[in-house]
Amino acid sequence: MKPFTLAINAGGRSRRMGRDKALVELDGRPMLEHVIERVRDLGQAQTLLVSNDHAAHARFGLPMVRDSLPDGGSLGGIYTALMHSQNGQTLVVACDMPFLSLLLLRHMLALREEGEYDVIVPRVKGYPQGLHAVYSQACIAPIRAQIEAGRLKVIGFHDQVRVRYLDEDEWKPLDPTGQALNNVNTPEDLAAAQLMQTAKSKVGR
Repeated sequence: MKPFTLAINAGGRSRRMGRDKALVELDGRPMLEHVIERVRDLGQAQTLLVSNDHAAHARFGLPMVRDSLPDGGSLGGIYTALMHSQNGQTLVVACDMPFLSLLLLRHMLALREEGEYDVIVPRVKGYPQGLHAVYSQACIAPIRAQIEAGRLKVIGFHDQVRVRYLDEDEWKPLDPTGQALNNVNTPEDLAAAQLMQTAKSKVGR
């Protein structure tokens, strides 16, 4: 398998949650810890944590990089990950996706052998999930141009690069829980995630 970098984006402002999403507890542990645990065995050559609060996130023991373009939103986090990546491709995931599917992530990484893609990304109801995607270094220039123009839509540069989309008929069989692409953005989302985690724990007993 081609070497790749894994980048976890924890640089957002968590406005809807009202506090740092990386640190909110799910089943008694910080949400970021759940994400780290799920992606630990993917075989990445490098791991990065995109973070604007190094003091708060140092406890997780990952190499941290500060947002290069702090006003760039999620797109800025992707740009930062690519700028610090030591490999030709970078898998970016968000810190608020505690139910990531290893099957799906491995499938996305395997698709790199299928063709010369710059973005490999699943779509939910037709909308690409940009913080659960593989990016090549070819994305750096168009992403920076988008941000400098004030256009922060995560998929705004897709028409300038080679994109491999995964629609639901392809990725759903690889997501047994149906939750892999769910973000925990609000206190209500967190409560729902806790219910699911509790149900999973009971099944596992």
